[in-house]
Amino acid sequence: MHELRRHPDPIRYGLVALFCSVRAQEITDNLTDLLLHLVHKMGVNAEKRVDKAMLEDCKRVTGKTGLLFHLAEASLEHPKGQVDEVMYPVVGEQTLRDLVKEYHATGRFYREKVHTVMRGSYSHYYRRMVPQLLSVLPFHSNNDQHQPVIEALALVQQYAGSRRRFYDEDDEVPLDGVVPKEWQGTVVEPDRHGQPRINRINYEMQTLQALHERVRCKEIWLPGAQRYRNPEDDLPTDFPAQRTAYYQALKQPLDPETFIADLQHQMQQALATLDAGMPTNPGVKILQRPQGWLQVSKLERLPEPLNLAHLKMEITQRWPMTSLLDVLKETDLRVGFTQHFTGTGTRTALDPDTLQRRLLLCLFGLGTNAGLKRICTTLPGESEQDLVYVRRRYLHPDALRNAIAEVVNAIFRVRAPSIWGEGTTACASDAKHFGAWDQNLLSEWHLRYGGRGVAVYWHVEKHATCIYSQLKTVASSEVAAMLEGLLRHGTEMAVEKNYVDSGGQSLVAFAFCHLLNFQLLPRLKGIHRQKLSRPTTGEPDAYPHLQAILTQPIRWDLIRRQYDQMIKYATALRLGTADAQTILKRFTRSQFQHPTYRAILELGKAIKTVFLCQYLHREPLRREIHDGLQVIENWNSANDFIFFGKGGEIATNRVEDQELAILSLHLLQISLVYINTLMIQQVFTDSTWWERMQPDDLRALTPLIYAHINPYGTFELNMQKRLHLEAA
Repeated sequence: MHELRRHPDPIRYGLVALFCSVRAQEITDNLTDLLLHLVHKMGVNAEKRVDKAMLEDCKRVTGKTGLLFHLAEASLEHPKGQVDEVMYPVVGEQTLRDLVKEYHATGRFYREKVHTVMRGSYSHYYRRMVPQLLSVLPFHSNNDQHQPVIEALALVQQYAGSRRRFYDEDDEVPLDGVVPKEWQGTVVEPDRHGQPRINRINYEMQTLQALHERVRCKEIWLPGAQRYRNPEDDLPTDFPAQRTAYYQALKQPLDPETFIADLQHQMQQALATLDAGMPTNPGVKILQRPQGWLQVSKLERLPEPLNLAHLKMEITQRWPMTSLLDVLKETDLRVGFTQHFTGTGTRTALDPDTLQRRLLLCLFGLGTNAGLKRICTTLPGESEQDLVYVRRRYLHPDALRNAIAEVVNAIFRVRAPSIWGEGTTACASDAKHFGAWDQNLLSEWHLRYGGRGVAVYWHVEKHATCIYSQLKTVASSEVAAMLEGLLRHGTEMAVEKNYVDSGGQSLVAFAFCHLLNFQLLPRLKGIHRQKLSRPTTGEPDAYPHLQAILTQPIRWDLIRRQYDQMIKYATALRLGTADAQTILKRFTRSQFQHPTYRAILELGKAIKTVFLCQYLHREPLRREIHDGLQVIENWNSANDFIFFGKGGEIATNRVEDQELAILSLHLLQISLVYINTLMIQQVFTDSTWWERMQPDDLRALTPLIYAHINPYGTFELNMQKRLHLEAA
């Protein structure tokens, strides 16, 4: 407030208005997240309770086909016999009881049981808070198909304070478009006179479920929000006027026929190449199982590099137990990344040397998760209050991202092409789970890792330099995070290829990567289930060796009609009019599919078919993808070495502090890569070492090594002491 009062009235009022506007958007988004979380939690908790109850008294029956045969055989042999004399000796009474229980646990009975449990929790607990949220969230929709949900929400709010069981007979209660057909029987109940009436509690539950589905796919939106705003605001408003320029920026043809003809040619060529090579392809087989089954053999193990272990020992002998804090300091003295931390005020009382020193200590404390108190305990002249002041005044995400980009670009410039090769255009992206406190809207329970936490999505190029990082929820879309990193990394690297695991790919990802001129190269976990689409109709006998895995032809008419809209959404991603997560919300698997979504799925099938043909035909491509993903696995292992404090758990509930911790870790780790690059290059200035290196050694060479690094112990920072790296 003191800094705000120092400005004249026009500037002060403008800053306050901007702050209030942004803060109102954040509050609206957070309240919407809270409402969606409550609705989702209500259904999940009910399913868990029902599953637990049924598992306790339900024994699953195996071999039901054989049981049916024996029952039918016994019935035909004794058509007039009694059940206990004919059936029980063959199957057994208890087995039949278990079979009945299993049917009840899997059919409509199960859904009705979940509904009953969910109704109890909603009426006794959730119903007290949901109307309060609905009263401050004005939902809208641009589609007439979803107006019944808007009308249902208005009706729910109208009766929020009422205790009546049924709605009034004169009320118009919309059912179609709100309550699914199979659930309308639970909403419509007879009153004491036998007349059909709408049960309020059941109807409110169905309305909230419908709202949850439509808000997630942005068919329903809120004014004044940012992530849940009008989806039309996510698109560039000047697209009709700048249409030609936007097409040229994406390097896509204006004519959809040209676009389609090129895709068809790529598919035909890829399918023909794979079909011709299948008889002699040693690593891939197509088994004639029902609906086809791809069998891809494992890659052979490459020979072990002979000299890398000796190289690491040499580095350890030359720079034994190098302090990680010294690594960060040396990087700053050579690159000068602390210049990006300018502070939030108009002046500073700290001299540059003191500020630089305290910035490095803060970054080290946050990046190792040791905390500021532990860093300053052994340093004379530095107190925790001094570091807290610097962190609050100078450390913010934008400055950290600029500093990270500065170090990344310095790594690219300092690399010796004779050692590392020419500049790379490929990177790998994957997420890693970090434990975190859970009293915030970002931390979630992760089913796979069995704990609460957040996900950090890394983009790492093939020589272990991470160009971008994102803090996400564990349930967030990896596809959106992948696209966001490719478009917003802000470094000098020109990304053309991106390696991902199965979670980072989808048909939508293939389509948008193609429109944005990125080549998506995933390692598919369920490769045996993959299918190939046909490029054209009327050729059922084409590609005879692939018949078992060929499916329906691509519907080019959908792509033709929605081509302009697909380019518009790709342009929105490129320009950043909204983040990728927000834009991709429109393209979800729901019964209310966006027309552009169907066209994107067809485009994704075409691009994925071309990729699968290349992936199955070329073993070097499969090895390239595997090697790229191994680099990011190595990066994730180094996270645990550096981020050692507090058991690797982010011990804060402030999302801003969580992001600062992860960005500081990112900066600390690429500083290690930068210094290791210089160390390796200095070792290779000795001609005897360079002559010892074999092709397998250079193939496996990585600057992300840390056997010679000490991240623990007493923290000392001597600004006058340097590492001897001049020969590099």
